[in-house]
Amino acid sequence: MANVMAICGSLRKGSLNRMLMNASIAAAPAGMTIKEGPSYADFPIYNFDIQNSSGFPAQVDAYADAVRKADGLLIVSPEYNWTIPAGLKNMIDWLSRYKEVPFKDKPVAIQSVAGGLLGGSRMQYHLRMVLQSVDCQLFGKPEVIVNMAASKFADGALKDQGAIDLIKQQLAAFGKFIDRVKA
Repeated sequence: MANVMAICGSLRKGSLNRMLMNASIAAAPAGMTIKEGPSYADFPIYNFDIQNSSGFPAQVDAYADAVRKADGLLIVSPEYNWTIPAGLKNMIDWLSRYKEVPFKDKPVAIQSVAGGLLGGSRMQYHLRMVLQSVDCQLFGKPEVIVNMAASKFADGALKDQGAIDLIKQQLAAFGKFIDRVKA
């Protein structure tokens, strides 16, 4: 049984990326559970002076523990200004500072929503570079970018069957990837 922690890169409650994350949680294949991780919304901006003077904030410690306990991570994030949202990057920066980095050897799959054709692709590329630096095991294909999103979501949920089928394919392959990494 693979226990996957879902991380939403958008802090907005009504974001399409949150809706995609929820659709992925619902589409988890047999043998996998996906649950949203704790919030990182209140993390202070990473500053070594904070870490050096008072240690890691309690919410950062709790987040690091949640990442360590997960068999894998599913990061669902928008693209902001052609890259990773600041809050998501800040969380990664904090966790990267532990002596034993919680991300090390952690299987990670990535998804995103785009209003147009390409949004999300640059974020996924940049996020892969950042996660490589903290020694994650990055899942490759199939990739999930739900583009032209306005036509694919309604009433707070993903309605596009093609996107739902792709998510199911990704998660099934991700489950096998987690098993290989854990072996």
